[in-house]
Amino acid sequence: MTATTKTRVQSKVNTQAEISRGAIISMASAGAIVGLWAFASLASAMVMTGGPIALARAWFSAVIGA
Repeated sequence: MTATTKTRVQSKVNTQAEISRGAIISMASAGAIVGLWAFASLASAMVMTGGPIALARAWFSAVIGA
């Protein structure tokens, strides 16, 4: 005679934590990309105008419309 044994396995996965982690990573990545783009734009503007003081003068001139 053979005896049969029934075993039940249950596993709970916290999907909410994984979704939150993915959202945080994607938002941080987007912020880093925007920050790098802003830095690259500012550096490019400084090179094209001849330095930070010339950039400030050009920006001020553009804002007041002179």
